[in-house]
Amino acid sequence: MCFVCGLENPAGLRLVFYETGPGEVVAAYTPREQFQGYPGVLHGGIVASLLDEAGGRVVMIGNHRHFMLTAKMEIKYRRPTPLGQALTVHGRLLKRRGRLALAHAELRLADGTVTAEADLTLADLPGDALSDGDLEALGWKVYDELPNVEALPHG
Repeated sequence: MCFVCGLENPAGLRLVFYETGPGEVVAAYTPREQFQGYPGVLHGGIVASLLDEAGGRVVMIGNHRHFMLTAKMEIKYRRPTPLGQALTVHGRLLKRRGRLALAHAELRLADGTVTAEADLTLADLPGDALSDGDLEALGWKVYDELPNVEALPHG
């Protein structure tokens, strides 16, 4: 039921993330009008959610059970993100040291124009926060093989 990635959440964004290289993930998304802020523009809170999820997913590469929480996120909104257009959400791992990781995320139009980007600091989820049963129920996964970008589900 995750808002961004829960494939069974009827009110969610339903993103599927794919590994595109070492320390990189991507997901496709076409924003619907129910997530509008200003007319024709994706709400900034939804933009932030997309960037946050990309940062959280990129730190899971290599271990889909290694959950980290966003401790800090600095967002730069570069231009309004339009509704109804195919977007891609990119995450890149910058550094990992001990319990912390640094990641960068971008939201891009089909032509590659960045509409928003974020730098994230993530911290390990406390060891007792989720049991193995809880992890299975989450259903979180970063997929290994990237299909043709045009074939990606767009939320």
